[in-house]
Amino acid sequence: MGEIEGLLDRARAKRPVESGGIMIAATPLGDPLDASIRLMDALRSADIIAAEDTRRTRSLADALGVEITGQVVSNFDHNESERAGWLVEQAQLGKRVLVVTDAGMPAVSDPGFPVVVAAHEAGVDVTCLPGPSAVPTALALSGLGVGHFTFLGFAPRKNGQRRTFFESFAQEPRAVCFFESPHRIADTLAVGAQVLGEQRRAAVCRELTKTFEEVRRGTLDELAEWAAGGVKGEICVVIDAAADASGDVAVEDLVGEVQRRVAAGERLKAAAGEVAATHGVSKKALYDAVVALKQ
Repeated sequence: MGEIEGLLDRARAKRPVESGGIMIAATPLGDPLDASIRLMDALRSADIIAAEDTRRTRSLADALGVEITGQVVSNFDHNESERAGWLVEQAQLGKRVLVVTDAGMPAVSDPGFPVVVAAHEAGVDVTCLPGPSAVPTALALSGLGVGHFTFLGFAPRKNGQRRTFFESFAQEPRAVCFFESPHRIADTLAVGAQVLGEQRRAAVCRELTKTFEEVRRGTLDELAEWAAGGVKGEICVVIDAAADASGDVAVEDLVGEVQRRVAAGERLKAAAGEVAATHGVSKKALYDAVVALKQ
């Protein structure tokens, strides 16, 4: 503990906010040992801790051997907009305010964004204590080309919106990363396979840094079949960038694929649109080519 105390003393000496400011801090995804020394110092020294779940934050502090001496208040999806103004007012009164979520970085698909905006608008100092985040962790573990990527938050819940979601990055030249619920992952991957193509490569990363961490890699079709058996835990999906389709596939070469999908029960317009999006050709040109063969 002597070494830890020494590091905490050093962190205290370099505090970015001594008084009157907002600190947002990343918390461990699962393993408490991923907590930074700066987070530990902030937990025990902040005047106010705005937590997504106050019980989980206290449990984290206990696991780290840190005593919380400040006021702990809730700051979650349904009250953060109203809470933001009060937190900024407290910072203006000279209080050190720490904002944390259950896991990962606040404001990245988690509570925290309203208070950051409010603080900037009020001229209150805002700083970040970096640390664990599911997005770069999943990208690093995916084994896909993630030198360039785009993060899309949570996938839509409704089927029609899911299709639009996948169509929006059918030709994305960067890897795509998003979060999904274990109850919806199978359906989401199935729709992804339909829209992006069954052979598009992807990785499903779940329970990152926890006891049952798993990274499942494969095609979207393979992953959808696997997920149909049931998946548990918190999930982050990484989908490979689209292959360069410029000039590689002629519209005429795709007519048969559309015809097979129509024969299987799909509407012609929908089938033509998805095949066109997957291969980077004109939807109208492909639709017209299929119709022309019928005449």
